[in-house]
Amino acid sequence: MKSKKIIVDYLIPILIAVVLAILINKFLFFKILVPSPSMSPTIKDNDQIIVTRVYNRNNLKRGDIIVFNSKELKMELIKRLIGLPNDSIEVTTNGVVYVNGKKINQSYVVYNGGKSGVYKVPAGHYFFLGDNRINSLDSRYWKNPYIDGSDINGKAKITIYPFNRLGFLK
Repeated sequence: MKSKKIIVDYLIPILIAVVLAILINKFLFFKILVPSPSMSPTIKDNDQIIVTRVYNRNNLKRGDIIVFNSKELKMELIKRLIGLPNDSIEVTTNGVVYVNGKKINQSYVVYNGGKSGVYKVPAGHYFFLGDNRINSLDSRYWKNPYIDGSDINGKAKITIYPFNRLGFLK
């Protein structure tokens, strides 16, 4: 009788909580630890970020901060979405970025620089740059500079740690 009460009072609620946590992580949002300063100053090295899952890639917008899998680097990365499918991207030698011939506002870029080039984003693919352009291993440096839409995991939304940086990402 006592063991049945323990199961009902403790084990079942714990089991339900674990199942709910797994489902939330799998389908709604997850947490990442940022391993590099490539997105500084927006996101700093060792920040912990809440990321919402992306189910409709049509809702992605230029400027979103995205978490995706890089098959080339065999790791999960976090970068800013610059090029949508079929966009033409030009990164000049002084770091100015043009998308489809129009200069984009990059107020989030403090440390500009790095490789320049011209890119044509294929259908179903995306082009990413780090905010810390001088110190970011991003699309400009990969053999294949485009990420397939199926490799996109989520949109970075909130910095949760360190607590003095708690807040929504822009």
